[in-house]
Amino acid sequence: MVMPLSLSLTSTFAHFHFSFSLKTSLFLRRARVNLPLYPRRSTRTRISFACGASSMEESPSSLDSLTHRLSTHTLQSHSKKKLHLLDWDHSFVKELPSDPRTDSFPREVLHACYTKVSPSAEVDDPQLVAWSEPVADLLDLDHKEFERPDFPNIFSGATPLVGALPYAQCYGGHQFGMWAGQLGDGRAITLGEILNSKSERWELQLKGAGKTPYSRFADGLAVLRSSVREFLCSEAMHHLGIPTTRALCLVTTGKLVTRDMFYDGNPKEEPGAIVCRVAQSFLRFGSYQIHASRGEEDLGIVRDLADYAIRHHFPHIENMSKSEGLSFSTGDEDHSVVDLTSNKYAAWVVEVAERTASLIAKWQGVGFTHGVLNTDNMSILGLTIDYGPFGFLDAFDPSFTPNTTDLPGRRYCFANQPDIGLWNLAQFTTTLSAAQLINEKEANYAMERYGTKFMDDYQAIMTKKLGLPKYNKQLISKLLSNMAVDKVDYTNFFRTLSNIKADTSIPDDELLIPLKSVLLDIGNERKEAWTSWLKAYIHELSTSDISDDQRKASMNSVNPKFILRNYLCQTAIDAAEIGDFSEVRRLLKLVEHPFDEQPGMEKYARLPPAWAYRPGVCMLSCSS
Repeated sequence: MVMPLSLSLTSTFAHFHFSFSLKTSLFLRRARVNLPLYPRRSTRTRISFACGASSMEESPSSLDSLTHRLSTHTLQSHSKKKLHLLDWDHSFVKELPSDPRTDSFPREVLHACYTKVSPSAEVDDPQLVAWSEPVADLLDLDHKEFERPDFPNIFSGATPLVGALPYAQCYGGHQFGMWAGQLGDGRAITLGEILNSKSERWELQLKGAGKTPYSRFADGLAVLRSSVREFLCSEAMHHLGIPTTRALCLVTTGKLVTRDMFYDGNPKEEPGAIVCRVAQSFLRFGSYQIHASRGEEDLGIVRDLADYAIRHHFPHIENMSKSEGLSFSTGDEDHSVVDLTSNKYAAWVVEVAERTASLIAKWQGVGFTHGVLNTDNMSILGLTIDYGPFGFLDAFDPSFTPNTTDLPGRRYCFANQPDIGLWNLAQFTTTLSAAQLINEKEANYAMERYGTKFMDDYQAIMTKKLGLPKYNKQLISKLLSNMAVDKVDYTNFFRTLSNIKADTSIPDDELLIPLKSVLLDIGNERKEAWTSWLKAYIHELSTSDISDDQRKASMNSVNPKFILRNYLCQTAIDAAEIGDFSEVRRLLKLVEHPFDEQPGMEKYARLPPAWAYRPGVCMLSCSS
């Protein structure tokens, strides 16, 4: 087991389905365990758990309306900004403690949330590989700015961006279940925060921009293969409706970077690259853990960071009032109550828990495996963050991990992600408890809310994926079991399932015909198993008043036609490494519309070819 049984969210995965093994309240009352905060410290906290065509003859009022629309359109066009006119704010730098040193010499950085450090990656004729129009629009950035000859220099860090105040964040984390101490932005350098026309705060960060004090023995650089993957998957996840960091642009540095891809003693030189990542915040669970791990004198920084996050990213919690009546029974024998309006930190950690649960439920629904769910890779905003060896399920396998480092224990495999989210949340609540921001009951309640939110969201997602009138645990569990036995392609199966008709009179020998493209090479015994399941499925569909066409449209709106399969990434990487960026750009446009049929692009929905299953394509290490 990857975590104590008492903290396990899921039942045995022999049935490949997510459900509590105990009632949540019972689980929280009886399953009390001691979770050490950090092995090196003696302090331990117990956690128990557009203007269109118009008529030639317009009335005065409609003329006024037309004038207003034209005026609005003009204002919107003029609101697009040049790079040097972006509205910088720098709240993180202004409001939180800074490292007094500004050099990049690797060291332990104490009593500080960040170090001011400038990009230092060497470049030689850097090139713009691709950029995201939707992300540019988030920043109100004029699209013509991407045509500037000096744009690659600016976003490789070689030329300072006017108004930026670059820094690297300090954080720690549990890696593969073990406390790793200080980690921090070892190659990511934040340029600062931009406020757009909607007063939204967006942080810009260059990944692969050079050494920082947190680089340890690394070079602070990134290679093109990992940068292509992060750039594309950031945008792919967003358009799948999954919360994520975003990516503005990707540039090559023109320099080579030495990497040992498989950690097998065979390093090679690869093209270097830098991604400009964008998020409303890059704060992680580990951003709080590092300060709590350093004892009493740094616990105040945990509070400062919590206050900062609430003030800028959870303002509705800052403005809560007693009238909202956010009081909940803990289910304990003493009938105690958690009142979230009495403690903003408790309300905050509950929202972090629910956002995290909702995120992981979405991952499970779409078949995404993160690969490195360390606590330093857990966003307090509930975003998918840090794309290392990620992977979408091809052949359905609950034990799938895309991370070669994770192979021995498969701690971060697809099926374990809900439990790992809970385990990581336990580390986060332990940190806040150590800083006396929340008490034990409030921590327990956050954990309970994680479980409830995950199950609610996951069940709703799976019900929609199957087009069912209501959730049916037995039907879904049997389906996932069948898919695992026959290694059925996860994405293509659910997309194809929408072709099934809710007609109970269809003969048994014709039931599998609509699924023949996804049920490949199965024998008679397996055909019987699938036929049995389909009969039960069709019976369930027949209880609904929704027409077949309506259900198909609904299912296709949640089951993507296209996902960013690893082999598609590799094809784009291979071309990019010889200077051809067209496939990266083509994939970017493809993943911006994952639910559309996109005629002419059918090949991108095909099953992976045989070469896609070799190491380095379907599975990767953390090296980048």
